[in-house]
Amino acid sequence: MCTVSFVNSQGKIIITSNRDEQVLRPATAPKNYLVNQKNIFFPKDPKAGGTWYAVDEQANVLVLLNGADEKHHWSPPYRKSRGLILLDIFSSESAIAAWESIDLLNIEPFTLVLFQDQQLYQLRWNGSIKESIPLDKNKNHIWSSATLYTKEIRTERAEWFYQFLDTKPEVNEEEMILFHKYSNNENKENGLVINRNDKLKTLSITQTVIEQNKVNVLHYDLINEDEFTNSFLIL
Repeated sequence: MCTVSFVNSQGKIIITSNRDEQVLRPATAPKNYLVNQKNIFFPKDPKAGGTWYAVDEQANVLVLLNGADEKHHWSPPYRKSRGLILLDIFSSESAIAAWESIDLLNIEPFTLVLFQDQQLYQLRWNGSIKESIPLDKNKNHIWSSATLYTKEIRTERAEWFYQFLDTKPEVNEEEMILFHKYSNNENKENGLVINRNDKLKTLSITQTVIEQNKVNVLHYDLINEDEFTNSFLIL
């Protein structure tokens, strides 16, 4: 929910997300749900019923980060949780088309990373304006949540990412998990896995690997040290 990387390496698309959240807000392990007659695989936030990371049978992936380009002023009550907005968009016939038409009035700002039909997009809502940016899927990208990390820290974290990739020109999914789990782990405030006063922590790491017609999903519960995996073929 708060750190997302996109890597295209050795014929694989690797999308990895760290969820930074209050420790009192755990989530269930990912499983298949039927949402608006569409099968979607995601971990569920039991508080609101939404999610921050979703995958469908066509290997489309949608990942949520809190906040847009800058930290916003929190002004509740909001009409609907961002995790449910993600499911509204992703459960449609086309997520990118749903994004263009959805009403986000009185929804808290957020960023979505969408990989759909082999195309990559950054989608942002800053509280008043929707922004859609197509990205080069042949390049590597990283995002950090504007609500938890200043612009300077986000830039520094991006530098860690690109420096790491410079040392591994043919990086694989296992190495990306290690990056998301151990990079600058002595920095509990702004490293990839954080622990801010035992109240706000990185709770889990979720990763999707797409290679030809095969999809692998991995989910690591960092608090309970549980690991979940699932594989399927693209229909």
